[in-house]
Amino acid sequence: MLVTAVAPIVWGTTYLVTTELLPPGRPLLAATVRALPAGLALVACTRRLPRGDWWWRATLLGALNIGAFLALLFVAAYRLPGGVAATIGAIQPLVVLGLAGILLGERVRARVVLAGTAGVAGVGLLVLRAEARMDPVGVAAAAGGAACMALGVVLSKRWPAPAPVLASTGWQLVAGGLLLLPVTLLVEGPPPTSLTVPNLVGYGYLTVVGSALAYVLWFRGIRALTPTSVTFLGLLSPVVATALGWLVLGQTLTPAQALGGLVVLASVVVPHLPETPPDDGGTPHPPDAPRHRPGVARSTHGGRGGARRTSG
Repeated sequence: MLVTAVAPIVWGTTYLVTTELLPPGRPLLAATVRALPAGLALVACTRRLPRGDWWWRATLLGALNIGAFLALLFVAAYRLPGGVAATIGAIQPLVVLGLAGILLGERVRARVVLAGTAGVAGVGLLVLRAEARMDPVGVAAAAGGAACMALGVVLSKRWPAPAPVLASTGWQLVAGGLLLLPVTLLVEGPPPTSLTVPNLVGYGYLTVVGSALAYVLWFRGIRALTPTSVTFLGLLSPVVATALGWLVLGQTLTPAQALGGLVVLASVVVPHLPETPPDDGGTPHPPDAPRHRPGVARSTHGGRGGARRTSG
Protein backbone atom coordinates (compact mmCIF):
# COMPACT_ATOMS: atom_id res chain seq x y z
CA MET A 1 0.00 0.00 0.00
CA LEU A 2 2.78 2.42 0.92
CA VAL A 3 4.68 1.70 -2.29
CA THR A 4 1.51 2.23 -4.37
CA ALA A 5 0.92 5.55 -2.59
CA VAL A 6 4.14 6.85 -4.16
CA ALA A 7 2.35 7.08 -7.53
CA PRO A 8 -0.37 9.61 -6.54
CA ILE A 9 2.20 11.50 -4.43
CA VAL A 10 4.36 11.88 -7.56
CA TRP A 11 1.33 12.91 -9.61
CA GLY A 12 0.66 15.60 -7.02
CA THR A 13 3.90 17.27 -8.13
CA THR A 14 2.67 17.62 -11.74
CA TYR A 15 1.04 21.01 -11.14
CA LEU A 16 4.25 22.50 -9.74
CA VAL A 17 6.40 21.06 -12.55
CA THR A 18 3.95 22.21 -15.22
CA THR A 19 3.65 25.78 -13.98
CA GLU A 20 7.33 26.28 -13.15
CA LEU A 21 9.21 24.32 -15.82
CA LEU A 22 7.07 23.67 -18.90
CA PRO A 23 6.15 26.08 -21.72
CA PRO A 24 2.69 27.60 -21.18
CA GLY A 25 -0.37 26.60 -23.14
CA ARG A 26 0.81 23.09 -24.15
CA PRO A 27 -1.01 20.69 -21.80
CA LEU A 28 -1.71 18.02 -24.42
CA LEU A 29 1.93 18.04 -25.47
CA ALA A 30 2.87 17.47 -21.83
CA ALA A 31 0.44 14.55 -21.64
CA THR A 32 1.78 12.98 -24.85
CA VAL A 33 5.43 13.41 -23.84
CA ARG A 34 4.53 12.01 -20.46
CA ALA A 35 3.01 8.82 -21.92
CA LEU A 36 4.50 7.81 -25.26
CA PRO A 37 8.30 7.94 -24.65
CA ALA A 38 7.90 6.23 -21.27
CA GLY A 39 5.81 3.47 -22.81
CA LEU A 40 8.24 2.92 -25.71
CA ALA A 41 11.16 2.74 -23.27
CA LEU A 42 9.41 0.12 -21.11
CA VAL A 43 8.46 -1.98 -24.15
CA ALA A 44 12.01 -1.77 -25.47
CA CYS A 45 13.42 -2.84 -22.08
CA THR A 46 11.07 -5.79 -21.62
CA ARG A 47 10.87 -6.79 -25.30
CA ARG A 48 7.38 -8.15 -24.74
CA LEU A 49 4.44 -7.42 -27.04
CA PRO A 50 0.78 -8.22 -26.38
CA ARG A 51 -0.57 -11.51 -27.70
CA GLY A 52 -4.08 -12.63 -28.54
CA ASP A 53 -6.82 -10.75 -26.73
CA TRP A 54 -4.25 -8.50 -25.09
CA TRP A 55 -3.85 -6.42 -28.23
CA TRP A 56 -7.33 -4.96 -27.81
CA ARG A 57 -7.35 -5.18 -24.01
CA ALA A 58 -4.09 -3.22 -23.69
CA THR A 59 -5.43 -0.66 -26.18
CA LEU A 60 -8.67 -0.25 -24.25
CA LEU A 61 -6.92 -0.05 -20.87
CA GLY A 62 -4.38 2.42 -22.25
CA ALA A 63 -7.20 4.60 -23.57
CA LEU A 64 -9.11 4.51 -20.28
CA ASN A 65 -6.21 4.84 -17.82
CA ILE A 66 -4.04 7.23 -19.80
CA GLY A 67 -5.17 8.55 -23.20
CA ALA A 68 -8.82 9.48 -22.68
CA PHE A 69 -8.27 10.24 -19.00
CA LEU A 70 -5.46 12.75 -19.59
CA ALA A 71 -7.25 14.38 -22.55
CA LEU A 72 -10.46 14.87 -20.54
CA LEU A 73 -8.44 16.00 -17.54
CA PHE A 74 -6.80 18.79 -19.53
CA VAL A 75 -10.12 19.84 -21.11
CA ALA A 76 -11.53 20.16 -17.60
CA ALA A 77 -8.43 22.03 -16.42
CA TYR A 78 -8.80 24.57 -19.24
CA ARG A 79 -12.53 25.15 -18.81
CA LEU A 80 -12.80 24.96 -15.01
CA PRO A 81 -10.89 26.37 -12.07
CA GLY A 82 -8.52 23.76 -10.72
CA GLY A 83 -10.51 23.41 -7.52
CA VAL A 84 -13.70 22.49 -9.36
CA ALA A 85 -11.93 19.96 -11.58
CA ALA A 86 -10.17 18.34 -8.60
CA THR A 87 -13.39 18.17 -6.57
CA ILE A 88 -15.31 16.50 -9.39
CA GLY A 89 -12.40 14.12 -9.99
CA ALA A 90 -12.54 13.10 -6.32
CA ILE A 91 -15.72 11.11 -7.06
CA GLN A 92 -13.50 8.45 -8.65
CA PRO A 93 -13.29 6.23 -5.51
CA LEU A 94 -17.08 6.11 -5.31
CA VAL A 95 -17.32 5.19 -9.00
CA VAL A 96 -14.70 2.46 -8.53
CA LEU A 97 -16.61 1.17 -5.50
CA GLY A 98 -19.77 0.77 -7.59
CA LEU A 99 -18.02 -0.76 -10.61
CA ALA A 100 -16.03 -3.19 -8.43
CA GLY A 101 -19.30 -4.37 -6.88
CA ILE A 102 -20.82 -4.95 -10.33
CA LEU A 103 -17.86 -6.36 -12.28
CA LEU A 104 -15.81 -8.02 -9.54
CA GLY A 105 -18.40 -8.87 -6.89
CA GLU A 106 -16.53 -6.79 -4.32
CA ARG A 107 -18.62 -6.13 -1.22
CA VAL A 108 -19.71 -2.54 -0.77
CA ARG A 109 -19.07 -1.50 2.84
CA ALA A 110 -20.88 1.41 4.42
CA ARG A 111 -17.76 2.87 6.02
CA VAL A 112 -15.99 2.91 2.64
CA VAL A 113 -18.93 4.76 1.05
CA LEU A 114 -18.78 7.29 3.89
CA ALA A 115 -15.02 7.61 3.44
CA GLY A 116 -15.48 8.27 -0.28
CA THR A 117 -18.10 10.93 0.42
CA ALA A 118 -15.83 12.51 3.03
CA GLY A 119 -12.99 12.46 0.51
CA VAL A 120 -15.01 14.53 -1.98
CA ALA A 121 -15.91 17.00 0.78
CA GLY A 122 -12.29 17.15 1.97
CA VAL A 123 -10.93 17.85 -1.52
CA GLY A 124 -13.60 20.54 -1.90
CA LEU A 125 -12.43 22.25 1.30
CA LEU A 126 -8.82 21.86 0.22
CA VAL A 127 -8.97 23.34 -3.29
CA LEU A 128 -12.41 24.81 -4.02
CA ARG A 129 -12.78 28.59 -4.07
CA ALA A 130 -15.91 30.67 -3.53
CA GLU A 131 -15.52 32.43 -6.90
CA ALA A 132 -15.33 29.14 -8.82
CA ARG A 133 -17.50 29.05 -11.93
CA MET A 134 -19.24 26.08 -13.50
CA ASP A 135 -18.86 25.28 -17.20
CA PRO A 136 -21.05 22.40 -18.48
CA VAL A 137 -18.42 21.08 -20.89
CA GLY A 138 -15.72 21.29 -18.24
CA VAL A 139 -17.88 19.54 -15.66
CA ALA A 140 -18.71 16.77 -18.15
CA ALA A 141 -15.02 16.37 -19.01
CA ALA A 142 -13.99 16.16 -15.34
CA ALA A 143 -16.70 13.59 -14.59
CA GLY A 144 -15.85 11.66 -17.75
CA GLY A 145 -12.18 11.57 -16.85
CA ALA A 146 -12.96 10.22 -13.38
CA ALA A 147 -15.25 7.58 -14.91
CA CYS A 148 -12.62 6.53 -17.48
CA MET A 149 -9.92 6.09 -14.85
CA ALA A 150 -12.33 4.26 -12.53
CA LEU A 151 -13.35 1.79 -15.25
CA GLY A 152 -9.71 1.34 -16.23
CA VAL A 153 -8.71 0.49 -12.66
CA VAL A 154 -11.49 -2.08 -12.28
CA LEU A 155 -10.85 -3.70 -15.68
CA SER A 156 -7.12 -3.84 -14.91
CA LYS A 157 -8.04 -6.01 -11.93
CA ARG A 158 -10.60 -8.06 -13.86
CA TRP A 159 -8.10 -8.81 -16.64
CA PRO A 160 -4.82 -9.91 -15.03
CA ALA A 161 -2.03 -9.24 -17.52
CA PRO A 162 -0.11 -12.31 -18.78
CA ALA A 163 3.17 -10.39 -18.61
CA PRO A 164 5.31 -8.68 -15.95
CA VAL A 165 4.08 -5.33 -14.74
CA LEU A 166 6.83 -3.44 -16.60
CA ALA A 167 5.67 -4.86 -19.94
CA SER A 168 1.94 -4.42 -19.36
CA THR A 169 2.49 -0.85 -18.14
CA GLY A 170 4.50 -0.13 -21.28
CA TRP A 171 1.67 -1.45 -23.47
CA GLN A 172 -0.84 0.86 -21.85
CA LEU A 173 1.43 3.91 -21.99
CA VAL A 174 2.11 3.34 -25.70
CA ALA A 175 -1.60 2.88 -26.44
CA GLY A 176 -2.53 5.99 -24.49
CA GLY A 177 0.30 8.02 -26.05
CA LEU A 178 -0.64 6.99 -29.59
CA LEU A 179 -4.23 8.04 -28.86
CA LEU A 180 -3.04 11.43 -27.59
CA LEU A 181 -0.56 12.12 -30.40
CA PRO A 182 -3.00 13.02 -33.23
CA VAL A 183 -5.21 14.98 -30.82
CA THR A 184 -2.18 16.97 -29.66
CA LEU A 185 -1.06 17.77 -33.21
CA LEU A 186 -4.59 18.75 -34.24
CA VAL A 187 -5.30 20.98 -31.24
CA GLU A 188 -1.88 22.41 -30.36
CA GLY A 189 0.15 21.94 -33.53
CA PRO A 190 3.74 20.67 -33.71
CA PRO A 191 6.04 20.92 -30.68
CA PRO A 192 7.90 24.20 -30.15
CA THR A 193 11.18 24.39 -32.00
CA SER A 194 13.12 25.90 -29.10
CA LEU A 195 13.01 24.38 -25.63
CA THR A 196 14.91 25.75 -22.66
CA VAL A 197 16.87 23.67 -20.18
CA PRO A 198 14.06 23.97 -17.56
CA ASN A 199 11.58 22.78 -20.23
CA LEU A 200 13.69 19.70 -20.94
CA VAL A 201 14.12 18.99 -17.23
CA GLY A 202 10.35 19.25 -16.72
CA TYR A 203 9.51 16.95 -19.63
CA GLY A 204 12.17 14.50 -18.52
CA TYR A 205 10.76 14.43 -14.99
CA LEU A 206 7.21 13.80 -16.26
CA THR A 207 8.43 11.01 -18.56
CA VAL A 208 10.74 9.14 -16.20
CA VAL A 209 9.25 9.81 -12.76
CA GLY A 210 5.67 10.91 -13.50
CA SER A 211 4.96 8.06 -15.92
CA ALA A 212 7.52 5.25 -16.13
CA LEU A 213 8.00 4.99 -12.37
CA ALA A 214 4.59 6.14 -11.11
CA TYR A 215 2.48 4.02 -13.46
CA VAL A 216 4.55 0.90 -12.81
CA LEU A 217 3.95 1.33 -9.08
CA TRP A 218 0.26 2.11 -9.70
CA PHE A 219 -0.43 -0.98 -11.81
CA ARG A 220 1.66 -3.11 -9.46
CA GLY A 221 -0.63 -1.91 -6.67
CA ILE A 222 -3.72 -2.84 -8.67
CA ARG A 223 -2.37 -6.39 -8.93
CA ALA A 224 -1.67 -6.63 -5.20
CA LEU A 225 -4.61 -4.69 -3.69
CA THR A 226 -8.32 -4.33 -4.27
CA PRO A 227 -9.37 -1.62 -6.77
CA THR A 228 -11.13 0.28 -3.99
CA SER A 229 -7.99 0.36 -1.83
CA VAL A 230 -5.89 1.59 -4.76
CA THR A 231 -8.23 4.33 -5.93
CA PHE A 232 -8.56 5.92 -2.48
CA LEU A 233 -4.80 6.49 -2.54
CA GLY A 234 -5.39 8.79 -5.52
CA LEU A 235 -6.86 11.37 -3.15
CA LEU A 236 -3.31 12.08 -1.97
CA SER A 237 -2.57 14.00 -5.20
CA PRO A 238 -4.50 17.22 -4.38
CA VAL A 239 -3.07 17.14 -0.84
CA VAL A 240 0.49 17.02 -2.21
CA ALA A 241 -0.26 19.69 -4.83
CA THR A 242 -1.66 22.04 -2.18
CA ALA A 243 1.23 21.38 0.22
CA LEU A 244 3.82 22.11 -2.50
CA GLY A 245 2.00 25.29 -3.46
CA TRP A 246 2.26 26.41 0.15
CA LEU A 247 5.86 25.29 0.75
CA VAL A 248 7.46 26.12 -2.60
CA LEU A 249 5.30 28.80 -4.21
CA GLY A 250 4.38 30.67 -1.04
CA GLN A 251 0.64 30.24 -1.50
CA THR A 252 -1.57 30.81 1.52
CA LEU A 253 -3.04 27.91 3.46
CA THR A 254 -6.29 28.70 5.23
CA PRO A 255 -7.69 26.82 8.24
CA ALA A 256 -10.44 25.43 5.99
CA GLN A 257 -7.82 24.03 3.62
CA ALA A 258 -5.92 22.48 6.52
CA LEU A 259 -9.15 20.86 7.74
CA GLY A 260 -9.87 19.60 4.23
CA GLY A 261 -6.42 18.04 4.04
CA LEU A 262 -6.97 16.21 7.33
CA VAL A 263 -10.38 14.96 6.12
CA VAL A 264 -8.81 13.66 2.90
CA LEU A 265 -6.04 11.87 4.79
CA ALA A 266 -8.62 10.26 7.09
CA SER A 267 -10.70 9.14 4.10
CA VAL A 268 -7.59 7.52 2.60
CA VAL A 269 -6.82 5.61 5.80
CA VAL A 270 -10.32 4.36 6.68
CA PRO A 271 -10.77 1.88 3.78
CA HIS A 272 -7.48 0.21 4.70
CA LEU A 273 -8.32 -0.39 8.36
CA PRO A 274 -8.94 -4.06 9.25
CA GLU A 275 -12.52 -5.05 9.81
CA THR A 276 -13.68 -5.97 13.31
CA PRO A 277 -14.60 -9.69 13.33
CA PRO A 278 -18.26 -10.33 14.07
CA ASP A 279 -19.12 -11.31 17.62
CA ASP A 280 -20.11 -15.00 17.75
CA GLY A 281 -21.95 -14.47 21.03
CA GLY A 282 -19.84 -17.00 22.88
CA THR A 283 -17.31 -16.77 25.62
CA PRO A 284 -14.22 -14.92 24.41
CA HIS A 285 -11.14 -17.05 24.02
CA PRO A 286 -8.05 -16.17 26.00
CA PRO A 287 -5.40 -14.62 23.76
CA ASP A 288 -3.07 -17.62 23.94
CA ALA A 289 -5.70 -20.34 23.92
CA PRO A 290 -5.87 -22.38 20.68
CA ARG A 291 -9.21 -22.35 18.92
CA HIS A 292 -10.93 -25.63 18.04
CA ARG A 293 -11.03 -26.28 14.29
CA PRO A 294 -14.05 -28.05 12.82
CA GLY A 295 -13.29 -31.64 11.92
CA VAL A 296 -10.36 -31.90 14.34
CA ALA A 297 -10.74 -33.62 17.71
CA ARG A 298 -8.42 -32.73 20.54
CA SER A 299 -6.56 -35.69 21.93
CA THR A 300 -7.18 -36.53 25.57
CA HIS A 301 -3.77 -38.18 25.68
CA GLY A 302 -0.50 -36.35 25.94
CA GLY A 303 2.54 -36.85 23.82
CA ARG A 304 3.03 -36.35 20.14
CA GLY A 305 0.09 -36.07 17.77
CA GLY A 306 -1.95 -33.91 20.08
CA ALA A 307 -4.82 -33.75 17.58
CA ARG A 308 -6.33 -36.39 15.31
CA ARG A 309 -8.82 -35.89 12.49
CA THR A 310 -12.24 -37.44 13.02
CA SER A 311 -14.03 -39.37 10.32
CA GLY A 312 -17.43 -38.46 9.02
